[in-house]
Amino acid sequence: MTKTRRADFRPDEFVVYPAHGVGRIISIEEQEIAGLTLELFVISFEKDKMTLRVPTHKATEVGMRSLSSPDVITKALDMLKGKAKVKRAMWSRRAQEYEQKINSGDLLSIAEVVRDLHRTDDQREQSYSERQLYEAALERLTREVAAVAGTDEVGAAKRVGDVLVSRAA
Repeated sequence: MTKTRRADFRPDEFVVYPAHGVGRIISIEEQEIAGLTLELFVISFEKDKMTLRVPTHKATEVGMRSLSSPDVITKALDMLKGKAKVKRAMWSRRAQEYEQKINSGDLLSIAEVVRDLHRTDDQREQSYSERQLYEAALERLTREVAAVAGTDEVGAAKRVGDVLVSRAA
C-alpha cells in the first residue's frame, strides 16, 4: 500500500466526498481488515450524523477532493444567474442525469442542477421528485459555500438564495 496520497488531506480539514458532500476529516487511523492493515481517513458528516472511513490510498480514486477555491465558488454562483437549461427528454432520464451530477461532487455540476430546478413563485409547482433533487443539490452547494467562506450554512443559504432571487428579477 502506498502512502503518497496521504499528504493531500490532513486531520481537521474539510473535504468533499462525492456521494455525501462536505465532511471534516477527524483523524487518520490504522485498522486491520481481513488480515491487512489499512490506513483510513475518518470523515465526519455532522449534519447527517454519519462517519465514513476511506482508505487513504483510494481517496482520490473515489473522487474525494479538497474544498473548491473561492474562484470556483464565484463561478458556481455566477452559473446560478444564468437561464435554466431544461432538456426536452423524459423526466426519468433528466432525473437520472441530475442525480449523477449531484453525486459527482463537482460543484459546477451541482450549481447547474440548482439553476435548472429552481422555481420562482410565479412558475409552476415542482413535483415531489423534482423538489427532492433540487433540495439535495441546494444543500450540497450551500454546505460547500459555507465551508469555503468560513461561515455558517444559514449565511451561505442566504447568499445562494439572493443570487437565485436576483436572477428572477
